[in-house]
Amino acid sequence: MKIHEFKSEEQGVRIDKWLAEQASDWSRSLVQQWIQDGFVKVNGEITKSNYKIKQDDHVIIDEPPVKELEAEPEELNLDIVYEDSDVLVVNKPRGMVVHPAPGHPSGTLVNGLLAHCNDLSGINGVLRPGIVHRIDKDTSGLLMVAKNDLAHESLVNQLKAKTTKRRYIAIVSGVIPHDKGSIDAPIGRDPDDRQKMTVTEHHGRDAVTHFQVLERFEKYTHIACELETGRTHQIRAHMKYIGFPIVSDPKYGPRKKHDFPIVGQALHAEMLGFVHPRTEEELMFHAPIPEDLKECLIVAKNSH
Repeated sequence: MKIHEFKSEEQGVRIDKWLAEQASDWSRSLVQQWIQDGFVKVNGEITKSNYKIKQDDHVIIDEPPVKELEAEPEELNLDIVYEDSDVLVVNKPRGMVVHPAPGHPSGTLVNGLLAHCNDLSGINGVLRPGIVHRIDKDTSGLLMVAKNDLAHESLVNQLKAKTTKRRYIAIVSGVIPHDKGSIDAPIGRDPDDRQKMTVTEHHGRDAVTHFQVLERFEKYTHIACELETGRTHQIRAHMKYIGFPIVSDPKYGPRKKHDFPIVGQALHAEMLGFVHPRTEEELMFHAPIPEDLKECLIVAKNSH
């Protein structure tokens, strides 16, 4: 069990709402379940969800361990870009979930990897073996996977040190006037919609995205983005924040319907670079722009 302690500086807010705002990956329903199961105490007493927090309340959560199911191996047609005894690089298709979760128990990248490799790193839990970073279900492109503990530790440390190279290709709504720029704005869970992230100082984590214009059209812009950090939905939330949301993005895109032949956001992880955990060789990989994104570029070019 993990123990979390808080001292309230607010008052009059329901405790389930208040606690859900204390960490970006806690939903209100999760907090309510913890309260119902007796894992939350206020000033030493088990509380209820409708309790209203008072100033200087001492709140303790005994966070229960997550019950994880084993991911089952499945024969899937994976696009393996590179593989050796330590690491694997895969080009994930749009529409594929990275690891099993409620609602997606099978058909995920992890299911396919377990069938492809018999030596996948067990670190990161039984539902995320070998996974050191992920890309959204409806984003296509390159992911690195660790096949042993040494590789896992090295790749995670490279991500933390911001030395990995990650370049994405996107089409955004609107015409960006400047050729390149950087977005340095903290990202956290959107308090009004727990399924979304937003730029916020309140519990936001540092997030930096660099972008460069590749081509301008009458209503859209074709851009490349490089990540300095890897927050959830980072590029999608950042581009919305500066007023140029990614087209066809169901969460962050414009509400207006469009005619792009793509399911999900027009975003592709085109380049991935890192230092090999064992040989220390610098590796760089590229994934060609998929056909659906090429078709979107044609639509963008011809939009008037």
